[in-house]
Amino acid sequence: MAYLWYKAFHLIGIVVWFAGLFYLVRLFVYHVEADAQPEPARTILTQQYQIMEKRLYNLITTPGMAVTVVMAIGLLTTEPDVLKSGWLHFKLALVAVLIAYHFYCGRLIKQLAENRCNWSSQQLRGLNEVPTVILVGIVLLAVFKQSLPIDTTILGIIGMIIAMVVIIQFYAKKRQENSTTSLAQKQQ
Repeated sequence: MAYLWYKAFHLIGIVVWFAGLFYLVRLFVYHVEADAQPEPARTILTQQYQIMEKRLYNLITTPGMAVTVVMAIGLLTTEPDVLKSGWLHFKLALVAVLIAYHFYCGRLIKQLAENRCNWSSQQLRGLNEVPTVILVGIVLLAVFKQSLPIDTTILGIIGMIIAMVVIIQFYAKKRQENSTTSLAQKQQ
């Protein structure tokens, strides 16, 4: 019965953690784009984004990560033999990368607050896709375990990354065209 409780709260923690990570970096995008706004909008938006980023990171995302990790440890205590499985080693490696990403986002919050962030909104849009790729890998490993078709998975993930890059580039081009059209209309 303990296994089921650990698993349930592990899944809840994952959902909360990823929801926070997805939204957090989106806030970074808006935060960086606020610098292009005239005053007083720039200051108002920047202050609001700083509050939202800190609250999201400290009150939702970090607790979600903590619940995920603690419940995973609980799961491993109920089935310690699973630690011998190669698929789990890969999954734990992806989780370690995700935890590093999480703390890097905390570092970006501080850099944005100190106006020292060198990331463009375009680069942050790309960074926002990192947890998606990691999530796909983790879920596939958790579902397929040792029967995961590695070649197909790698090709699928590479295809997904290429599609993300193309979509982000297309979106950037579209935004640029809209900005140019809007500026031309204002000048008329």
